[in-house]
Formats: sequence, C-alpha cells, structure tokens
Amino acid sequence: MKKGPHLIHGADYNPEQWLDYEGIIDEDFHLLQAAHMNAVTVGIFSWSRLEPQEGIFDFEWLDDIFRRVNDLGAGIVLATPSGARPQWLARTYPEVLRVNERRERELFGKRHNHCFTSPLYRKKVKQIDRMLAKRYAGNPALLVWHLSNEYGGECHCPLCQQAFREWLKEKYHHDLDELNRQYWSAFWSHTYTDWQQIESPSPLGETSVHGLSLDWKRFVTCQTIDFMKMERDAVKEFTPEIPVTTNLMGAYSGLDYHKLAKELDIVSWDSYPMWGSPNDIDVAVGEGLRHDLMRSIGGGKPFMLMECTPSLVNWREVNKLKRPGQHRMASLQAVAHGSDSVQYFQFRKSRGSVEKFHGAVVDHCGHADTRVFREVAEVGAILEKLAEVAGTVVKADAAILFDWENWWALNDVQGLKRFGGDDDKAYLKTVIEHYRCFWKNGISVDIINPEDDFFKYRTIVAPMQYMLTEEAGQRLAVFVKDGGNLVTTYFSGVANENDLVYLGGLPGAGLGEVCGIWAEEIDVLWSGQSNQVRCFGREFDAIDYCEIIHVNTAKAEILGRYASDFYAGMPALTKNNYGKGFAYYIAFRGKADFLDTFYDYFFSAHKTARNISAVLPDGVTVSKRFGKDYEYLFLQNFTDQEKRVKLDSRSFIDLLAGGTVEGVTALAGYEVKVLKTPKQNS
Repeated sequence: MKKGPHLIHGADYNPEQWLDYEGIIDEDFHLLQAAHMNAVTVGIFSWSRLEPQEGIFDFEWLDDIFRRVNDLGAGIVLATPSGARPQWLARTYPEVLRVNERRERELFGKRHNHCFTSPLYRKKVKQIDRMLAKRYAGNPALLVWHLSNEYGGECHCPLCQQAFREWLKEKYHHDLDELNRQYWSAFWSHTYTDWQQIESPSPLGETSVHGLSLDWKRFVTCQTIDFMKMERDAVKEFTPEIPVTTNLMGAYSGLDYHKLAKELDIVSWDSYPMWGSPNDIDVAVGEGLRHDLMRSIGGGKPFMLMECTPSLVNWREVNKLKRPGQHRMASLQAVAHGSDSVQYFQFRKSRGSVEKFHGAVVDHCGHADTRVFREVAEVGAILEKLAEVAGTVVKADAAILFDWENWWALNDVQGLKRFGGDDDKAYLKTVIEHYRCFWKNGISVDIINPEDDFFKYRTIVAPMQYMLTEEAGQRLAVFVKDGGNLVTTYFSGVANENDLVYLGGLPGAGLGEVCGIWAEEIDVLWSGQSNQVRCFGREFDAIDYCEIIHVNTAKAEILGRYASDFYAGMPALTKNNYGKGFAYYIAFRGKADFLDTFYDYFFSAHKTARNISAVLPDGVTVSKRFGKDYEYLFLQNFTDQEKRVKLDSRSFIDLLAGGTVEGVTALAGYEVKVLKTPKQNS
C-alpha cells in the first residue's frame, strides 16, 4: 500500500469499544477491504484502555490491530491519547482540570478538559506518548503520527495566569510601562503597577483593555503550540522519520493556525460542512476556502482530510443526510484543492454515548448493504484510480488575506455593526464573499496572512484588514509598487498590532498612500436599509457599511460614487496607480452582484488566468493540480442538475471514465471529472 504514489482512504477506528463483542473486529477488517480502505486512525480516545490504572499498561489489543493492518498491507495513523484523559488521572491530580474564564475549576468530562500548562499533565502525556512511539518504532504499518485531537480551548488556572505573566514579561522586555502604553491602560484608570495584577480577560473582571485580550489569545496559541511540540518531540525521539500532524478545524477562531501549522510536517483537518442546506453552492464556496486555507498554512504542500462524515453529523440544529452523489462530490472537492487523503469519523457507529448517531461507514446494522457503505466504497475505488495525483500541488497567482489576529481584534471592536458569535463583524463572511468570485471563475487562490510572502502573487485581496502592522503595510506598498495588484476595503489599516488606532488619518500603516485615499467616517446602516453606488454603468446596493472617503492623489481614479444620503456623489470605489501596480479601495459593503461585476472588471483589466478559459455555469468550478509532467483538472458540479462545460482546445484523458475528452463535456448532478493533460509551458 505504501509503495508508490497513493491517496489515503481511511477512517477513525475505535476497536477498544468493541473488544468484548466476539467477531466484530474480524468483520471490521473484511469491511475495510470491501470499502477500498488503505488506512485506519487509531488511539485518539484510547488512554483509559492503554492505561486503565496509573502505571498499569495494556498494549496487546493495539498490537493486534497493528498485526491485522500489516497483514492487509495497509497503514495506521497513530494518535497520541491526550485529547481525552482517563478518569483516574483527573481524580488523582485535580490540577490537570481546566479553570474556566469565571475562575471555576471544571469537573471531569467532555474532551480537552485539561490544562496545557500543568507540569503533571505534561509529564503523564509525555510518558504515554513515548511508550507508544518506542513500542511501534520500525513497525511498517506506522504511517503518520496524529497528535492529540482537535487542540482547542483555554485554561485560566493559577498556573496559566503565571505563565501568561511570564510570557508578557518576555514580550515587553520586562518593561511594565511599555505594556501600559501599548494597552492604553490609562483609559478608565486601568494602569498596571505590578505584573501580578495582570490576569486573563474574564466576564467577572477585565474585558475593556483590547491589547490584553489580544495578548491572551496569542498566549493561548503559544501555550497550545508549546504543548503540541512537547508531544511531537516525544514521538520523534523514537520515530524521527514518521511525519506528524494534528487535526485542525478549518476557520476555528480559538487558535492562530498560521503559527501552529509551522510546527507540523503535514497539515490535516476535520471538515463538516452542512451539505443539504438551502444553498449548497454557498456551502461549496465556504468549504473550498477552508481547504485552500489548510493547504496554504501548510506551505502549499498536499494536506490531509483527516475527518469528514460519510453521511450526517449529530450536533447541528438540523442533521441532514448527504444526498446520493454528494459524498463523492465532497470527497473529490478536498482532493481538488490539494488533499492527499479522504478519511472519516467514524468507521463503525458507536453503540452508546454522545456520537452514537453520528454518521459512519458501518451503521448499527453492521453490514455493507447500505447506501452509505456503497458510496464510501465508490470513493475508495475512485481514489485508487487517482493514485498518480498524490503529491501533486496547487499553484495560485492570487491570494486572499485571512488573519486570525485581525479576526480577534475585529470581534473586540465596540462599534460598527454586531453580527454576533465568533464572527461578530462578519470578517470571515466578508472574506468568503470575495473568495467566491475567484471560485466561480475557476481561479486558484491561496489563503495567507500578513507575514507570508506577498511577492509570489500577482493579486492580493485584503478585505477588512482592520489591524495592519507598519511592517505589513510597508510590504504591501512594495508589492504594489513592484507591479502587484491589491484589493482592499472599508475599515482597513485602522489599528496596529496592539489595537491602537493610527493617528494622522486613516488608513494607516501606509495603506492610505498606496490606495490614494483618506477615510474620514464610516456610516453604519440598519438591517434592511441600503444606499446605492453608481459604477460600471449601473447602480448597486450598499449595505451595512458606507465609508466616507476622499481621493488625495491625481493618479487615483474614482470608479464609483454614492447615490444618496449626505455623502451622495462622494467616492465609493477607487483605483490608484501606485508605482507599477494598482490598488483598489472598496469603501462599502456590496452584495454578490456588485462583487461579481467588480471582479469581472478586475480579472479583465489585469489579465487574470483561469484554470480553463471558458465562462463556467452557476454551481460549477474548476481546480487544478500540477505534477512533474502533467496537470490535472477537477471539474466539479455542486448542483443536482446537469451542467455543460467548454474545455480549452486540448485533448484530455478522463481518469475516472476512461477515454479522451475534447470540446464541450457534460457534468451530471454532483459529478466530478478529473482530466489529465500534459503540462503547458508557463
């Protein structure tokens, strides 16, 4: 299985739940083969089976799984068990349990209810991790290390409070006055006079110092990374050649994945979109962005789809079945965007507890004669046909900024319009709205942050880049001056890295000069209220935000103006020639029709290359992966209706159906075609 290129097809497997059921594990391995699976993920929630009492270990059941997997010539993604600690550990050592933001020590239960700072917890985790690594070092079935499970959450215990203070001392060079300056803590007389006065944000205490809130989130990311590195180093001690990953959660607001991903060999993630929603195209767009985000934070290398459901989830308000064909479509969407795996949670449905109705490859009936099993097996057979795609890469000339720290800062802003939840200012929603225009035109996009390399792209889009450092602003200026094209929007370049507003006129950090504008005020509209913007020969609705801007350079061209209110006639959309490049400033929030029209203009003006040249039907996109000698087009139809796509004037090999394809090709509902052609000279 591991010789030559291959795509991984597997699932989370929990044999410890079935050890007392005679014949179940034997049957599982027959079903694994029938489903065309070549890997299983084991050990994620196995600590209480591996160490049922402190210092008493049982690996025999796991040895048996390794033997069975080796007999199949398959592979194991072996997890460290820190994502769910055993009862005895919490009872014996209460310090491992988290303290919430209200300063309450939590009881044992759920998952990730542990403190990343606790020396005792780190000691116990390192011990079990090293024992696993030492035992299975050199075992041919060991494919990848899976560190913990969905790292997340935060602890506010005394240990974490002191670690936070030490982290702040390091960051501010033991200069408490500098911390106070950066936090603007003179506001409301919240000045710190001793490091011990500093505590993490709490609804019972400090929430108004935004610099503190930002630093706490940064600390939580750093502390989580430090814990993860401890686990990584423990297994690498015995298995340095085995790559490590951990399953991320897409656009999860709790951790800065741009930083965390740097410590992994492979990025992997758990994908649970809401297929079967009123608009599956919207779902496909959001999912495409998350796949591209995971690929991008991994440096453009192939990533792993570690978890998805073959059917439904059990935790949404409405838990909808995937329609026939949607599982194949969703699986190949991941591969199209750069995944070298399709894996599921879970292989066999649990009989009890909270996830007993979460989708699985094998249902409670226990056999293969189900629609879901047949569709999983179909995906496995397809991945075998696509083996040569493994290791190929996605290349993008365009990038969209998605900055976790900017997201955190925007969510803390007291003002503008409140949308609630983890996306209070609709930052993620706005990024997705811009991304959709690339997606529907079949243009590959990387999702980057302000510290990434700008200069390998021709286009950068930075929606609502509220928090922009001086350094990032300077790099954007050089990017445009050297011939790059920038699109940015209202409420960008407002504050520095500590959420202090720039003085002297906005946008700050040099962005105003690059865009050739000054932003004076921003008007917030009621839900259902709109202004209008005249541009491109028609009127478009402006909703939510209308920024009042002034052009301040002769090279800035006004492409659109407001049509009503006291700022009627003022600029709403500008284009500035800065050096060899151009910077566009969108001063209002527009709907999809405006963004479609704007980006049609932009793509034409800047000769943006599409993955195929033809206009794509609604609900269809095209992704492309590049190998050494060939390129692979993924034509994806996210509707239940047949769509026809005009190809470029080349001949393509259809890797799934066989034969060659030229001219116009038809895509059935939810169909994905994978077409191979010799790589063109770039």
